Amino acid sequence: MSPTLARRERRDLCDLALDLGPDVPTLCGGWDARQLLAHLYVREHRPLGGLGIAVPPLSRLTDQAMERAGREEFARLVGKVRTPGLTPFALRPVEVLANTLEYVVHHEDLRRAQAGWTPRVLDPDDLDAVWRSIRLAGRMLVRPAGVPVSIRRTDTDAVATLRGGEPSVVVSGPVVELVMFLYGRDRVTGLTFEGRDELVDRVRAADLGM
Repeated sequence: MSPTLARRERRDLCDLALDLGPDVPTLCGGWDARQLLAHLYVREHRPLGGLGIAVPPLSRLTDQAMERAGREEFARLVGKVRTPGLTPFALRPVEVLANTLEYVVHHEDLRRAQAGWTPRVLDPDDLDAVWRSIRLAGRMLVRPAGVPVSIRRTDTDAVATLRGGEPSVVVSGPVVELVMFLYGRDRVTGLTFEGRDELVDRVRAADLGM
């Protein structure tokens, strides 16, 4: 059985991190590559420390766990992230559900923070996997906008309603660009917005993401 997209994105992120080094910037919350890798390690291997990722009042636990993980020699830390080990994330259904967007987004966080980045072209099956994931996760990601939002992928014209109602905003573009926008990243290309100007402005100004 071939590796999932999540597993391949994990591998490619780790390869890139080793190539770039621990101190390069990312698009994720002001983190450098070391902090990003520490986050990924804690999320999968330190359940108590990882609670703060989903429960903001416990964020101090996560900060402490990331700080400890970040003291690891960088290549060793990357090696620990490269394989999920004996965790639920090693199970294929869990990996697909929980890690497809996680690793696509964080791989792009590392790529796009570097000078000269260009959009990647994923194969159609991988784009379909990302689309299936964002159709679900996007419902939570658009909540801060407070208005009805749909997304349209421009390679197939498929549409997904993330927050129902009228009048709505339709955000169109390549699948990965839609994902990065919904996760609150600003280095995106090829998106268009349809809808009332005031509603589009609310979507574009919203603190989207998790």
